[in-house]
Amino acid sequence: MRVYNFSPGPAVLPREVLEQARDELLDWNGDGMSVMEVSHRGKAFVACAAEAEADLRELLAIPAGYKVLFMQGGATLQFSAIPLNLTDRDSVVDHVNTGHWSKKATSEAQRYCKVNVAADAAASKYCDLPAQTEWRLTPGAAYLHYTPNETIGGVEFPFVPEAGVPLVADMSSTILSRPLDVSRFGLIYAGAQKNIGPAGLCVVIVREELLGRARAATPSVLDFKLVADDNSMLNTPPTFGWYFAGLVFKWLKRQGGLAHMGAQNRAKAMKLYRAIDESGFYTNPVAPACRSWMNVPFTLARPELDKTFVAGARAAGLVNLEGHRSVGGMRASLYNAMPPEGVDVLVAFMGDFARRHA
Repeated sequence: MRVYNFSPGPAVLPREVLEQARDELLDWNGDGMSVMEVSHRGKAFVACAAEAEADLRELLAIPAGYKVLFMQGGATLQFSAIPLNLTDRDSVVDHVNTGHWSKKATSEAQRYCKVNVAADAAASKYCDLPAQTEWRLTPGAAYLHYTPNETIGGVEFPFVPEAGVPLVADMSSTILSRPLDVSRFGLIYAGAQKNIGPAGLCVVIVREELLGRARAATPSVLDFKLVADDNSMLNTPPTFGWYFAGLVFKWLKRQGGLAHMGAQNRAKAMKLYRAIDESGFYTNPVAPACRSWMNVPFTLARPELDKTFVAGARAAGLVNLEGHRSVGGMRASLYNAMPPEGVDVLVAFMGDFARRHA
């Protein structure tokens, strides 16, 4: 029996996409082989890869002048790849620290260049965002890096920062969740395992003028220009993840595209936040102006009930609600593939649990 999976990643995937992948697993394209068994340079897979890229470009309305790369290693590898491609040892980059993942990106970038933390949300315990008027930006920085959505803390930017330099964004947990003006960014990167497909794949969208700047010591498989020049097939790519991402892109188009997904995702999140705020039993710590649509953390009035809540939720078919070990409590991740009825079932369970244990 399928459950409602609120995991932050690897996360829930669309059921009809899973069923299609299942049906094609042994015989893809009528060739009597799995997509995992065909050559990545064969005509069939090259066409599959090109179609996936075309659909992603359509969904995000990616302008001309940008390359789309399908890379390995997840988003964490890009913490190194980006400074290796866009800086030298004397470069200064600006980072905005809003929680767990932006801190990790900052720590890794410091291995390769000078990092100025232009803004830090530590004073709010990463439950609010520093006003952009207070950011201490570096004139002539190589780029400004930020994390639009913090998966663990549930803090999300309600705006795109004004940078004046190339803007770099880790969109792992928010990409494809709503329309996006790609033209405002120099580089976007996103691990696949939340709104795109299986873990192991990372999508990079990079402005062409930023290519060709990699340091001489940059590994070839991390050099954006080399990867772009070979259509993301410099080496054997994660073919199953790429194929599966293409199925998800088709599914998103059938749903009505990102305008539809944005409206649905907002409605799901608002329903859950309303249930939390009106309960008198649950609490969300994040400032209302920057609450995430994708990841909703909450705590119970009596923390000793956490294990009882998790067990009861699992019995009701609601799984992976435990909060990250660094913050505790609960967290519901509401990615694109989480159907609205999953949120309805969660809200009903939370209401019943609160009535029984208040």
